[in-house]
Amino acid sequence: MPELKWLDGYTGQTLEQILALEGEYRVDSLVLALEQALGQKAARPDAQSLTKEERVVLAVEALQREVNNGGYGQFFSNSSRDFVPIIVESLRRIGCPQTAEITQKAIDVLCLPHLNAEEIAAMGEDSSKRSAELKSCDELYCDTQEDIAGKLFAFIRINRGAIKL
Repeated sequence: MPELKWLDGYTGQTLEQILALEGEYRVDSLVLALEQALGQKAARPDAQSLTKEERVVLAVEALQREVNNGGYGQFFSNSSRDFVPIIVESLRRIGCPQTAEITQKAIDVLCLPHLNAEEIAAMGEDSSKRSAELKSCDELYCDTQEDIAGKLFAFIRINRGAIKL
């Protein structure tokens, strides 16, 4: 079986053009390109609000990028924290119940009365207990066998009518 190529980012393709690259390019690179396109859409001054499906894509990709790079602590401390209120349901929507459960466990470690970006940002100094509990969640995340990128790509394919680049 030939090795699939890596798509080097979003360069103005339509959603259908990106979807058509499946089988030639790695699915994780296709999802990353879609995340980049949606990020550009969200940053445009004339941008309409993102659909629920578009927010699912951005939330799941933010989780993958941050947790794979620096763990849940990084997901909660960077701008990706904006997606914390929707991440567990987003993971369930794409069919990743194990990752949703692990992510809920990590959120519970924060012990916040209200789950929003402002409260997360205001948590203050990291405690050693919280860090250890988040590290445990990081390890569970790394051990899960769920194909997050593959499931997200399937979600995008099924919900293509609600996703506009």
